[in-house]
Amino acid sequence: MEHDKKNIMVVLSSPSGAGKTTITKKIQQKFNSFKISVSHTTRKPRPNEVNGVDYNFVSKKIFEQMIKEKQLYEYANIYDNYYGTSKEIVDKLIKTNDIIFDIDWQGNKQLSNYEKLNLIKIYITVTSKDELKKRLLKRNQDSKEEVNKRLKSFEEDRKHWKDYDYVVINKNLENCFQQIEKIILSHKKNYLDSINSTIL
Repeated sequence: MEHDKKNIMVVLSSPSGAGKTTITKKIQQKFNSFKISVSHTTRKPRPNEVNGVDYNFVSKKIFEQMIKEKQLYEYANIYDNYYGTSKEIVDKLIKTNDIIFDIDWQGNKQLSNYEKLNLIKIYITVTSKDELKKRLLKRNQDSKEEVNKRLKSFEEDRKHWKDYDYVVINKNLENCFQQIEKIILSHKKNYLDSINSTIL
């Protein structure tokens, strides 16, 4: 993949309910250069979700065809639905933008196999499993069965923190965002300094 070397890719992963989606949108609002990589998924859209904005909603048949044709940088089966990142979308975006990936640890592991990608890998988590349960129940988006599934996944997720460059605990949304903002600015500066030193 050929792209402007000053552009970076930020991977954000977290348990459901830890604030990842909100922080992803705050990054895009703060930095005009960032675009969100809109994943493909086979799950049904929620009432407030828009196709092409929140996700690219496709059938299982289409998704499995994309896997077969190696059209995805990464994909995973989560709660009986596929999620994945289109190579075509990413390759087009990175030419002129920084990219945010809102993906889980499985996707992060697969993306990490592509050494040419300028990845900054950040895991957002909460203080405890009990805190996560409170957040999931408060947002009232999932059934009790789905909440229990997400809580069970929390312990599995923790095993993969070592695959990330940073682990940020979201005790307060604004403070968490400020920490991530500093990480992004630091990496952007390092990339630019590196490019400038090469030119000189």
